[in-house]
Amino acid sequence: MKAITYERYGPPEVLRISDVQRPEPGDHEVLVRVRAAEATKADCEMRSFRFAVNWFWLPMRLAMGLTRPRRKILGIYFAGEVAGLGADVSRFSVGDEVFGAAGLRMGAYGEYVAVPETNTIVPKPADMSFAEAAAVPLGGLNALHFMRLADIKPGESVLINGAGGSIGAARGADRQGDGCGGDRCRQIAQGVTRPPNGRRQFR
Repeated sequence: MKAITYERYGPPEVLRISDVQRPEPGDHEVLVRVRAAEATKADCEMRSFRFAVNWFWLPMRLAMGLTRPRRKILGIYFAGEVAGLGADVSRFSVGDEVFGAAGLRMGAYGEYVAVPETNTIVPKPADMSFAEAAAVPLGGLNALHFMRLADIKPGESVLINGAGGSIGAARGADRQGDGCGGDRCRQIAQGVTRPPNGRRQFR
C-alpha cells in the first residue's frame, strides 16, 4: 500500500510517499481502508519532535524512538471503510463506513490502518462525507473529556471561551449531550459553533 512515511525527525521535507506492507488485523483488530485522515498539530509536533510543552520531550522520545521514529506512519484520526476483521471482532462488518482514532499507534496516513476494536471507532453517519467525519474526533473527544472533568450538571450555564478552534467548536455544537450523531457531527466537522435553530449559523 501507499503511505506517507518519515524516517527521521525534522521539517515537512522528511515526509515521503512510500510503498509499505499493508497491516494485517490481529484477532481483536479492525482493518480500515482510509478514505480521509486529519492532519493535526500533534502530527506536526511528532514529526518535528518540537512540543509546546517542554517536559513532553523525554517521555515522548522514549515512547516514539530516541534517534528516529519507531512508527514510520503518522496520522491519528481517520474515516474509511472496514476492509477486514480479526477473528474475535464482533462490533463491525466488512464494508461498514466508520470514523475514529488510532491513538499513539497512529498509521492513518496510510491507505489502510489496523486498530483495536476497543479504540474509539464508530459508524459514520450516512449524511457525512469521509472528510467531514475525519475532522470530528480530535475536537469532539477533547471537548467531551474536559466537559466531563468539569462535571457540568443539567441546568447549569457554561461559558465557552474561545470556541473558534476544534475543541470549542465541538462543544459549542454539542452543548446538549454527550454524543456526536447525525446533525451534531456535521456541525462539528463544518466548524459551526452554534447549532442550527432557525437563526444564522456562526462559523
